[in-house]
Amino acid sequence: MATLRLGDLAPDFEQKSSAGTIKFHEFLGNSWGVLFSHPADFTPVCTTELGYTAKLADEFAKRGVKVIAVSVDDVDSHGKWIDDINETQKTTVNFPILADADRKVSDLYDMIHPNASTTVTVRSVFIIDPAKKVRLIITYPASTGRNFNEILRVIDSLQLTDSHSVATPVNWEDGDDVIIVPSLKDPEVLKQKFPKGYTEIRPYLRVTPQPNK
Repeated sequence: MATLRLGDLAPDFEQKSSAGTIKFHEFLGNSWGVLFSHPADFTPVCTTELGYTAKLADEFAKRGVKVIAVSVDDVDSHGKWIDDINETQKTTVNFPILADADRKVSDLYDMIHPNASTTVTVRSVFIIDPAKKVRLIITYPASTGRNFNEILRVIDSLQLTDSHSVATPVNWEDGDDVIIVPSLKDPEVLKQKFPKGYTEIRPYLRVTPQPNK
C-alpha cells in the first residue's frame, strides 16, 4: 500500500483489542480520533506515554476526541501491560490498545519501517477528523517519547481553523492571537468575521484575536 498522506481517508479495519473487537470507523463515529503506535508491550517509553495519555482523558473528551493505541503483541499481553502501566504511572488506562499481532493495522498505516526495524512499529501518531480524513502524521524514533501536549495543541488548531478563516502562527497556544488567511480580502467580510478587529503587519500577514474566545 502507498504511504498515507494528509487528506487521505484513514483506512478502516477490524481488529482485536484490550476492549474487545474494534471496527475502526464505527469506533470513531462522528468523533475526532488519535491513533498512535507502540513498538511492543512492556517497553519503558511507551509505558510512560500510555500512562500520560490516560491522565489526559478529560482533555481529549472535551475536544470530542477518541484515543486508540496499537501494539504488535496480543490481547493477553496487553492486559498484563495495562496492569503495569496503571501501577507504575498511577493512572487507569481508559482507551483500547489494538492487538496487532498479524501486523494488519501496522501495514495499513505504514507503521513498520524496515530500515529502523523489520518487526516492530515506529512511534507514529495519526490525527483523524470526523470525516475520517487524516489531518496530521508525526513519526518519532523508538527512543523518543511523544509530546502529547503538542498533540492536543494541534487538535485545538485544527478544530479552530476548520471553523474560522484563520491559521495559527508559530508556537500558537489556545487563546493566542491568530492569522487571517490571505485569501480573505473583502473588507465587509473581514469586519463581519472579525468584529474584534485585526492588525495588518503586511497585506499577507494580518493578526486578530482568536475568534472563538
